[in-house]
Amino acid sequence: MKLVEGKTVVVSGVGAGLGHQVAAAVLRDGGNAVLGARTEANLAKAAAELDPDGTRTAYLPTDITDEQACARLAALAVERFGGIDAVVHVAAYDTHFGGLQDADFDAWQQVLDVNLLGTLRMTRACLPALKERGGSVVLIGTQSAIASPSEVRQAAYAASKGALTSAMYSLARELGPSRIRVNTVLPGWMWGPPVQGFVAYAAQAEGVEEARVRERLDARMALPEMATDADVADAVLFFASDRARAITGQQLLVNAGELMR
Repeated sequence: MKLVEGKTVVVSGVGAGLGHQVAAAVLRDGGNAVLGARTEANLAKAAAELDPDGTRTAYLPTDITDEQACARLAALAVERFGGIDAVVHVAAYDTHFGGLQDADFDAWQQVLDVNLLGTLRMTRACLPALKERGGSVVLIGTQSAIASPSEVRQAAYAASKGALTSAMYSLARELGPSRIRVNTVLPGWMWGPPVQGFVAYAAQAEGVEEARVRERLDARMALPEMATDADVADAVLFFASDRARAITGQQLLVNAGELMR
């Protein structure tokens, strides 16, 4: 049985990494994927790769800090496919680094506006359609929100995702009577374009082979290697599907056992 056969899933933040893998998983399991991201060229490329004839995809440039842009993406899903069954929030500002002592709080505000408020804006835009038949909201958090990473310092990102997880509990209670479930997937190190870029950068900075950096990261895991973007996408798809019909207000770590709770 395909997990989302005939269902329509809105996916924000579709680029080369996790968003692309989530969209691919939706299509693989029989669903329609409505794609949003800030850059139209990236969306067009993803749609062409994933669904060459365009029968099960639609896309629209979307900045989730813009409420009207969020509304337009939700409207596109309803216009093209007749409704919305799930929304997956991959879009995030994850490139601001540093801690408290060197904090630029204007930059922190931008991180919060995207990761927390932007996600809530996009969720609210989808609510009228979700309420018609129930469905699922899947948030993408981060392991960093519950355990400080040692390799990089991303205090603003971790704080914004921690706030989003706290919001999840309220949303799950508020939207539950409409049969809308709200859950969070917490990735750890996740092999895909961003981590591949980090490994390349660290290897160059340290004057070692990339394989050495990758081995150091994998050694942190209980399993022999870190999860991939596709592994995280599969967990997302489970939450988006009716297989998780009785699960709401929950967090799921997908991290190859680096952190266990």
